[in-house]
Amino acid sequence: MIRAHKETLEREIKLGVDRGFALPRLGGKALPPRVLTSIYYDTDNYRLAQAHITLRYRIEAAKGSWQLKLPRDSARLELEFSGDRRGPPESLRTLLFAHLRGHPLRPIATLRTRRTGTRIGGTRRPLADVVLDSVDSLEGRRVVDRLHELEVERLAGDEKDLRRIEQVLRAAGAVDGDPRPKVFQLLGLGSTAAPDPVPPLAQPIEHIKAALRTHVQLLLTHDPGTRLGSDPEELHKMRVATRRLRAYLRAAHSLFVPEWVAQIRTETAWLGSALGPVRDLDVLLAHLREACATLRPSERRACERLLERLEAERTAARAALLQTLESDRYLLLLERLETAAQEPVVSDTIVSLMDIAGAEFKKLRRAVKVSGFDASDAKLHEIRIKGKRARYAAELAQTSVGKPAARFLLHAKAFQDLLGEHHDAAVTEQRLRTLIRSARNGMAAVALGRLIERQFERRRRVRKALPTVWRKLKKQGEATWHRSMESSGTGPEEGARGSDRS
Repeated sequence: MIRAHKETLEREIKLGVDRGFALPRLGGKALPPRVLTSIYYDTDNYRLAQAHITLRYRIEAAKGSWQLKLPRDSARLELEFSGDRRGPPESLRTLLFAHLRGHPLRPIATLRTRRTGTRIGGTRRPLADVVLDSVDSLEGRRVVDRLHELEVERLAGDEKDLRRIEQVLRAAGAVDGDPRPKVFQLLGLGSTAAPDPVPPLAQPIEHIKAALRTHVQLLLTHDPGTRLGSDPEELHKMRVATRRLRAYLRAAHSLFVPEWVAQIRTETAWLGSALGPVRDLDVLLAHLREACATLRPSERRACERLLERLEAERTAARAALLQTLESDRYLLLLERLETAAQEPVVSDTIVSLMDIAGAEFKKLRRAVKVSGFDASDAKLHEIRIKGKRARYAAELAQTSVGKPAARFLLHAKAFQDLLGEHHDAAVTEQRLRTLIRSARNGMAAVALGRLIERQFERRRRVRKALPTVWRKLKKQGEATWHRSMESSGTGPEEGARGSDRS
């Protein structure tokens, strides 16, 4: 794991102010004034700025450190690393490997910030820092540009507390601010404007390109967090983006030149297979930690030894993953995915997104009819895969189909979530049964036996709930995709046998 000596999740509001703005009375304690000098780094073509990432060497009171800010949902993750000003430490370059791709870093701007502010207290701990920044852009010692900005950074409390503080500041004269980092504002970089949505009646390839662009960006957004390893959700989200990219290319394969799309799908599957083992162990460990906590003390100790074995396995799997993420093959895949999202190699085939989604739904409906929900775990896993494909194909068609597709996606997600829980329980149970055969004492075997029983119960509950959720999905699917089914000469099929009669 790459370790920063400080890691902070920033949740803040930025407001614009005039030069003469004065902070109103906020009922807090004045913060000591600060002077910060920050040297910002990027590549010649601003690859970090395009990804909404900032990298700087910050100096305060003759002491310096490297700071990296990464997008994290609606917030930003700030990482601080020790090092001198001669250049970013290797650990930082490794975190940015997928973004830099061999391009050298260079200083792009030097900013000097004079900061004053107030810390607003809560009943137990501070709620927020409100700081007023006067920022000079420097060339040598000469000031070439200047801006003033007000920031409200949440320390505790919730969004409502932040909004109450914002209202007071707006009443004092603050206005909407530029959400971009200060250096981006002064250099005119990294516009936050969202790209224009694809019109509903646009050609299918335009909708597919937009979906690919979105998920290539998500893959890259979560790459540094996956390397960092402090939040398992980062790897999960990177894996989901990878799966969706592969699924979109699969669903729309007839629109592309076969050899071209097959190669990208193969390489995307390779990346997914590298991400999978660590994510699967994350899920397994999280579930077992929760389950072990409910066992008797003597059984819990045996369970903890099991967790240690799985942690060691995860460490080895993560080391293999990091090797993959630092390979030339991975960089080549990123280039291919970005090309696919911008200039795919298209065939002459004409097919609608509704036909693609309808075809995937029919495959799902047929699989449920043939197997039902009393089928083996392996068959239910096959249904789960077809359910994912139907869901992802519907995502491609959502803009052009509208509300019916959105309703279908809600039911598809509920169906997929249930089958996902069943699959997790089946995999966990299988893993526990393997471990019980190598248990070294009777207490460990007893603890594992209890955990196996719980996985069996999880699967039983899911199987009981599946028919109801499927009936809703099936009904919505037939209503949403009936035109594509009629055009192919296929009418609605009967519900699944056994537990799935509708």
